[in-house]
Amino acid sequence: MPTLHVILPGDIDDPASPSGGNGYDRRICAGLTAAGWLVREHAVAGDWPRPSPAAQAALARVLAGTPDGALVLVDGLVASVVPDVLAAHSGRLRLVALVHLPRDDDTEARALAAVTAVVATSAWTRDALLRRYPLPAERVHVAPPGVDPASPATGSATGSALLCVAAVARHKGHDVLVEALTMVADRHWTLACVGPLHREPEFVDRLRERISAGRLTDRIQLTGPLPGDRLAAAYAAADLLVHPSRGETYGMVVTEALARGVPVLATAVGGLPDALGRTAAGDRPGLLVPPDDPAALATALRRWLDDAALRAHLRHVAVQRRDTLADWSSAIAQITTALKEASA
Repeated sequence: MPTLHVILPGDIDDPASPSGGNGYDRRICAGLTAAGWLVREHAVAGDWPRPSPAAQAALARVLAGTPDGALVLVDGLVASVVPDVLAAHSGRLRLVALVHLPRDDDTEARALAAVTAVVATSAWTRDALLRRYPLPAERVHVAPPGVDPASPATGSATGSALLCVAAVARHKGHDVLVEALTMVADRHWTLACVGPLHREPEFVDRLRERISAGRLTDRIQLTGPLPGDRLAAAYAAADLLVHPSRGETYGMVVTEALARGVPVLATAVGGLPDALGRTAAGDRPGLLVPPDDPAALATALRRWLDDAALRAHLRHVAVQRRDTLADWSSAIAQITTALKEASA
């Protein structure tokens, strides 16, 4: 039975701080265990990726206690900001960095130079890493997220139930979405924003003020994070997932929506176009708009709300795309290959 040590951020299982990265890590650990690996998890407390000296010392102690020759997978929130800690153990451990979101800085460059291999969670991330850093291409692997099968959502006649699933923070573009919705306030719609509210409190306060100023308080709900069954119910009740992010390496919420046949309106940034994908016939199951452009987003929302034929078409395409989504077994197989090569 192969053994894998996994270094995780301390909030990996905090229900108040769900994230795509934490969800990915949790599924990978479970999948590798089911595939016959002995997975030893080490959750390291700290404000990653802004660790204090105490957090870095705690990580150093974990690595020091790992036996020589061990295979160690380090989540990118941790790995990318501790090059000196990694370098101190790179000669005796087989270190693999799991990168969700590239930082594009000298610190990450030194950190990735200290590891045996890198696993990127999307093709976009791999390409970005290879552009930014002098990494051998054969050392950088890709293991995109999978998605669980789900029953298709029924959708409403008006398409008015909008859903946004993301931490309420500037980089996710909620301010752009609220501005766009202000421009289409004469249409019938509601929006549920599902995601943590504590990461950027000042941003959330300004967002609430903008919602109130636009007289949209009764139409926009900031729910905070929802547990699994309630989140599934939110997807099932949605007509359209809106993801106005200013930057995204993949966008697991996109495939979560598509798994239910829910079309997506997203920004054309990072890995989002790849996550949205196309059907075998080449059709997109949604709409893409430029980032940070409320007017473009408002135009796309008007198209969706005003055009029943467009809604029917995109729903049909989303159901077709649903049948082509990869499950988590594919991600487990890809990361297994990367780990075996790193330990060889």
